[in-house]
Amino acid sequence: MGNNIQKELTYHNIFVAGIDGKRFNITISNGRFSSIAESVSPYAQQNSPDGDLWISPGVIDLHTHLAWTDFNHTDQEKRDELEIEVMQAQAFEATFRAGVTSVRDAGGLLPSTVKHIGQHYSQPLRVYTCGDMLGAGDARGLKHLERRVTEIIDSGASWIKILATGGLGSSPDTVLNPIFSEEEFSFIVRSARARNIKVMVHTWGGPTVDWSIDAGVESIEHGMYLTEDQANRLAQTRTAFVPTASIYRIAADPSGVLSLDREICDRAARAAEAHPKAVSYAKRAGVRIAFGTDFATPSLHGRNLEELDTLIDCGLTRKEAWQAATEFAAEILGYGDRLGRIKENYTADAILFNTDPYKSQNAKALRESIVSVIQGQFE
Repeated sequence: MGNNIQKELTYHNIFVAGIDGKRFNITISNGRFSSIAESVSPYAQQNSPDGDLWISPGVIDLHTHLAWTDFNHTDQEKRDELEIEVMQAQAFEATFRAGVTSVRDAGGLLPSTVKHIGQHYSQPLRVYTCGDMLGAGDARGLKHLERRVTEIIDSGASWIKILATGGLGSSPDTVLNPIFSEEEFSFIVRSARARNIKVMVHTWGGPTVDWSIDAGVESIEHGMYLTEDQANRLAQTRTAFVPTASIYRIAADPSGVLSLDREICDRAARAAEAHPKAVSYAKRAGVRIAFGTDFATPSLHGRNLEELDTLIDCGLTRKEAWQAATEFAAEILGYGDRLGRIKENYTADAILFNTDPYKSQNAKALRESIVSVIQGQFE
């Protein structure tokens, strides 16, 4: 299914997802879209023996956890290193086969591991990392944080991730409490900025959303208790919002693939119930909403497209959900000028479908309609 483009490839009379009634002749050379021209025979059948094809940009998952093999980290600690490595390589493969060509790993995956898996297991998935996350154990003053930020950046990470509030492991009455002081939080962002490193912030809501906006971070993650005023401020500052809404629905099901205990399921259910309001505030304000799954463990990798369904359920149009997963996600990564679109001179990361992906019934049907995933040349 994977296709790493090394030479010229041409598709005749192919549909571009999201553009109705037109077919195109598209040529890929050296891993880039070198020519995109509307077909002079728009009603001619594509020259594939299987019939019509549709092409879309590859999906970009801005929040995944490829290093985690188990929901409970104590279970992962019981596995040997080779077993973990093989499972991580399988996570890369499952993610790519689902049409995801680039990801931002949201914690736990070292750049050296990405390089090893890419080379040793021939996995083409493009991965941007934040290495270790900064959390409760790091709320120990500015000197400690300076050392930790330096360690993370020196590991080769291209992002810093701040765990600014609790999550599913926190009780509802404390989940919005800041983990760091405002001084510590601002210091982390300034330190990253001084080294041209981007910052993403795990926050369920509360004051740390305002701190994130004031400090100028690139994105806030989850944000299910986002207020209308905060959404307006996100829009004004162009701070992105990555809801990761589908994972909370999955976690809320006690009989689902994660099989979490009742207390955690209840917390996830409350989060899932809050997300549509947060997304509606963000949409109304004009916030850049982007695609991220927060998926981890073998039971979830490869199901990434379910986030499209959830974003639509939360109020985005199908077009807006696809933009969140492609061009907006590319912009947040800092590569909006070369990634996330079917456009000449852009990297040829793409998915080929045998049905119109914009009319697919759900993520399962969409995944089953994938013919091939293409990985282009990125510089």
